[in-house]
Amino acid sequence: MVSTAPISANKTENTEDTVHLTVSQAVVKFLANQYVERDGTRTKFFAGAFGIFGHGNVAGLGQALLQAEIDAVEGGSEPELPYVLGRNEQAMVHSAVAYTRQKDRMQTWAVTASVGPGSTNMLTGAALATINRLPVLLLPADTFATRVSAPVLQELELPSSGDVTVNDAFKPLSRYFDRVWRPEQLPGALLGAMRVLTDPVETGAATVAIPQDVQAEAFDWPESLFAPRTWHIARPLPEKSVIARAAEVIRSAQKPMIVAGGGVIYSGATAALASFVSKTGIPVGQSQAGKGAVPYDHPQSVGAVGSTGTTAANALATEADVIIGIGTRYSDFTSASRTAFNNPDVRFVNINVASIDSVKQGGISVVSDAREALEALEAELADYEVPADYRTLVSDLATPWDATVSSVYKIEDPTAPLNQNQVIGLANTLSDPHDVVVCAAGSMPGDLHKLWRTRDSKGYHVEYGFSCMGYEIAGGIGAKMAEPDRDVFVMVGDGSYLMMATELVTAVQEGVKIIVILVQNHGFASIGSLSESLGSQRFGTDYRYRGEQGRLDGEILPVDLAANAASLGVEVVRVENGAEFTDAVKTAKASQTSTVIHVETDPLIGAPDSESWWDVPVSATSTLESTRSAYATYEKWKKIQRPFLRPSGN
Repeated sequence: MVSTAPISANKTENTEDTVHLTVSQAVVKFLANQYVERDGTRTKFFAGAFGIFGHGNVAGLGQALLQAEIDAVEGGSEPELPYVLGRNEQAMVHSAVAYTRQKDRMQTWAVTASVGPGSTNMLTGAALATINRLPVLLLPADTFATRVSAPVLQELELPSSGDVTVNDAFKPLSRYFDRVWRPEQLPGALLGAMRVLTDPVETGAATVAIPQDVQAEAFDWPESLFAPRTWHIARPLPEKSVIARAAEVIRSAQKPMIVAGGGVIYSGATAALASFVSKTGIPVGQSQAGKGAVPYDHPQSVGAVGSTGTTAANALATEADVIIGIGTRYSDFTSASRTAFNNPDVRFVNINVASIDSVKQGGISVVSDAREALEALEAELADYEVPADYRTLVSDLATPWDATVSSVYKIEDPTAPLNQNQVIGLANTLSDPHDVVVCAAGSMPGDLHKLWRTRDSKGYHVEYGFSCMGYEIAGGIGAKMAEPDRDVFVMVGDGSYLMMATELVTAVQEGVKIIVILVQNHGFASIGSLSESLGSQRFGTDYRYRGEQGRLDGEILPVDLAANAASLGVEVVRVENGAEFTDAVKTAKASQTSTVIHVETDPLIGAPDSESWWDVPVSATSTLESTRSAYATYEKWKKIQRPFLRPSGN
């Protein structure tokens, strides 16, 4: 029963001072005072805010950011939440995601957009952030909470539900979602977002939608809302009994193999991994996100594993009796659609902060920070080494693959046209060890995965969780902003360039130097190759005029992407051969401004084969012989697939 008694004498009134601010001004002030700490190092969490203003946020968050900037300038200080203008809302999220990836998730950006298409343009970025487990705060404007003028411009007006807006589309794409209908709801929404953003298990996109009228509404906020707040980034410790069980399985292995994922790098566990594998002799294959977990020339490194892996890694994976997954989510590319690990008795040990990933493949679940688990395993396995002949096998497989890479990098005639392998080789060779390569979609992510010789744990930045076309330039900007002392090489094909080239304007505006290597092959090289292998004859993958029969098989379109890039304000160098490319890279590295290096390649010259597979269904019936042949091959691979349901601990 609820008490109706008089208030007792020992109760005191809340006398905390308040601050009179708009909702948007409160958001800016709150974000500027958020910090994170890990291993005793404290860092400001938000580097700033990206934003494109429209009618939904110009008078709200736009005004708040303006006011904060002017107040800082007049006070002789730097803005606590610097503002950057992007050219596309999706691209702004990509830049924020790339930034936080380079920072190992210890710092990120807020991103604001106007109501309607401005906000929905961010949906792709939200999905990308969440899939890649990378924190970013999204602040989409929303339609009026008061509904006084409904239906307003860009309002969905769903007949079946009056409280649904287009921003509800963020819900399945965000790790946290809230909508602030009233000012009183803001503190809970912001604190809820921060909890998720700073949790290594839950992190991803956090979305707080704020209606345009609420953004401009004033409220008396308790001063404590704006007190500097430090969020601890946890390192979950493994259970001793679980480590003992995992060690027992590893100790029984004759042919163990590690699959290193992005969690190794985000945890700062690269040194622990190098120590562990040096002592045990266990070879290391790497996912896209995990590439760089060990340097390419480490004795236990066998490079990329899976559908775009090296022949060395995939040969070891085929025979491995124990797979140790560390910080990987076992994507279909990493597991070659569950055909990579072919030993009928293979067992799995999975180390991951997230239980959803640690229980995959029926593996022994080690829910733990990667560094903590590796250090515990090294102590537990102090007396364990792989058999001597297995160490020899690892070397015997890695050496010829390294020779294969050298052979496709090699340029016999420096005046001859280049293929994509040679372009990658030149960029790899001419870049410094601490430089960063950025890519996301097309044929180059797969080629980079197997060919790029990574020399630094933060030197490889390929977004392959969502593999989003258009990510590259925006991502390159974010990576450079995160680490201005590194040169950032953006590898992008013409297909992906055409999706979102306009962020070059942002690079010019902000004085952010990136080196863009624009590879023009007049179409979609990756999908063209895939289409051919699946019997679809590269249909719809070339940039061509319509021919006499109405098909897209005419002459190549006269598209001048170099001229396009120049029109956006960057330096452009056209190259046709290895000698010109070498000079262009040297010039670009010496420059203080962004440079686009344009080179044409033949899309029919591919990278060395991975001797692996990726499950893309083929039409089960067709009048085309090419499709029927491809389907026969597909059926053979499907028979190799394994469900990996047997518990590894039993």
